[in-house]
Amino acid sequence: MIQVLMVEDHPLVKEGIMAILADEEGINCAGHFYNGTDLLYRLKSFQPDVILMDIDLPDMNGLELCKQVKALYPAVCVVALSINNQAGIIKKMMENGASGYVLKDAAQHEITEAIRTVVKGKQYFSRSASLYLRKADTGKLPPLTRREKQVLEKIADGLTNPQIAEQLFVDVSTVNSHRKNMLAKFGVQNTAALIKLAIKENLI
Repeated sequence: MIQVLMVEDHPLVKEGIMAILADEEGINCAGHFYNGTDLLYRLKSFQPDVILMDIDLPDMNGLELCKQVKALYPAVCVVALSINNQAGIIKKMMENGASGYVLKDAAQHEITEAIRTVVKGKQYFSRSASLYLRKADTGKLPPLTRREKQVLEKIADGLTNPQIAEQLFVDVSTVNSHRKNMLAKFGVQNTAALIKLAIKENLI
């Protein structure tokens, strides 16, 4: 029996996936968590075969969570489950140790296929995730969301994460998540390189 844990903060998505797994022979969803902190606490006493992991979580970025999980429990397979279709994010998630990436527009069978594939030591990408990865090879820069552009402009103005959070009326963790997503999107290592690229490409 393949043991699965899920960390997903959207109740509808959670219920849908749990219903899919409940009907699947040989797969057991042994637990669900709404944030990364609770998942990490559970992993101290129970390590599943696979973790289905959302990237945008309320308390931490899935990219960082995946890295932490793989550092502590290298035998646990991580499958990203996200609406984020940016090739840079997909690649960064895989670099951080994920074995698979499934977009939330995937067919039901793709979720179970992903679980069965990664426990065999192979990588898995949902059909749409593979498509976005191939599109990325055209060399075009990925577009920024409206909120990412706002955060980027504030960063360029020299504001700190707490200052940006205060001005945009969001949590500091949300600003930090946007910052990390943009670094991954554009394949740069730090904020200075992000600003340099943004100015060069007239993004700000």
